Amino acid sequence: MSEGRTTFKNQNILIEDRNRVTITGVEQVESFNDNTIILKTIKGGITIKGEGLNVGKLNLDDGNIKISGLINGINYDDKGSSQKGTIIGKIFK
Repeated sequence: MSEGRTTFKNQNILIEDRNRVTITGVEQVESFNDNTIILKTIKGGITIKGEGLNVGKLNLDDGNIKISGLINGINYDDKGSSQKGTIIGKIFK
């Protein structure tokens, strides 16, 4: 264990009525606004798209996040690729 954080093995995603989503195994919230939330998890990156998205509960020590709002889609990114690296690569291309 590094920096006093718990090591997670599993990741679960629970979507309720397209209005609420609970995700476990979250390591970091990279960015968020009303339409997009980008997370770094133990299994790679996750991008959540929707409308009126709100982070209701965030506990990085437990690796849990609860999001409310209209969920339009959830996309997975490879664990090896970094979202920041991709953006910087596009800027300097």
